[in-house]
Amino acid sequence: MLLAVLAPTAMFASPAAFSILLGAALLAFIWARIPLRLPSPTWLPLLLFLIGTLVAIALSPDPIACWPQAKKFWVFLVLPLFYSAVRHTSDVRRVGLLWAALASVTAAWSFEQFIRKWEAARAAHTDFYLTYIGSRVTGLRDHWMTFAGEQMIAVLLAASLLLFAPRVRRSWWLGIALALISASLVISLTRGVWIATVAGLLYLIGMWRPRFLPLAPALLLIVAWAGPPVVRERIASLFQPHGEADSNMQRVYVWRTGVAMVEAHPWFGLGPDQVKVQFDDYMPPDLPKQKPVGFYGHLHNIYLQYAAERGVPTLIAMLWFVLGNVVVFARKLRQLPPGRSNARFALHGAIAVTLAVLIEGFVETNLADSEILAMYLATMAMAYIAVDAAQRPPRTVTV
Repeated sequence: MLLAVLAPTAMFASPAAFSILLGAALLAFIWARIPLRLPSPTWLPLLLFLIGTLVAIALSPDPIACWPQAKKFWVFLVLPLFYSAVRHTSDVRRVGLLWAALASVTAAWSFEQFIRKWEAARAAHTDFYLTYIGSRVTGLRDHWMTFAGEQMIAVLLAASLLLFAPRVRRSWWLGIALALISASLVISLTRGVWIATVAGLLYLIGMWRPRFLPLAPALLLIVAWAGPPVVRERIASLFQPHGEADSNMQRVYVWRTGVAMVEAHPWFGLGPDQVKVQFDDYMPPDLPKQKPVGFYGHLHNIYLQYAAERGVPTLIAMLWFVLGNVVVFARKLRQLPPGRSNARFALHGAIAVTLAVLIEGFVETNLADSEILAMYLATMAMAYIAVDAAQRPPRTVTV
């Protein structure tokens, strides 16, 4: 069932290809009369999330306008299809390597984009930071946030491969891939992804060699110092924003408005896709009516977004799904024999990715992005395949 594996992989380049491959994989399962499997800890929270979303749509003032979000449940098929198609952790490792290779290609393309944008700003004698911040590198994707989110998942899985998977010949390129993907994240200037990626990497290093953790601050300082000046400007913008060019004040607007929406509709929310329609109606009166420059189609916070759209109970269902996975993976890791293994790579990688997704979720609606959601679900499927493999007799595979 190669199609089920290629579908989330296609998100590196084309959501349309993803949909085609996912549909083909589903038809192949139906044609072959192969039952779809779902990891047992996931079915109840996902069912409650689905029901909560449908109820929010039904109770919204404009159910038809909400329907595009219901269609995104198509993406959740990644979990059962991938989990049902792949049975062995050696195949999971191959998927991790494939993602690292594709992320390296999109990283290389982002470098070319960065150079072109820098040269264009220099030729126009304009401030590069102010020009670049609104038109950053996107790699093979159509937006820098999607690009950075995908690269974040890829870099954490690549790091987990290096630290926990069995050593094999001809894997020297993985270190180069890790450096390329990391560099592409640096020039993406996505602050939330930076923080989330560092947290995920610190988890991996802490699980691998805790004694190396004190070196992390020095390494981060070296990266900041050696990177382009625009990187240091972006770091400083956390505390000293460049007016409306940075989104600091815009975040205040969307977050406070999101809180007001949740307070007004805590149980079932406004309905999916209603945040952008009703934003001005819930904006706190003490905020100036002239909103800062920025995108107001969502709340730039996945927790507020789900609560405002679908209600707090539906948000809790999603958090149950995400955090429940971490509990299962952490418990299984304690049962694994010591030493490197494909199962250890998949489980640690999934926990690191989940940690990063949860942290980035405070500043972006990442799991509402189909591309990020598809890759996250595939990562969870990889880890559950490792859970199953750890419960079976060991199998020797030549990689």
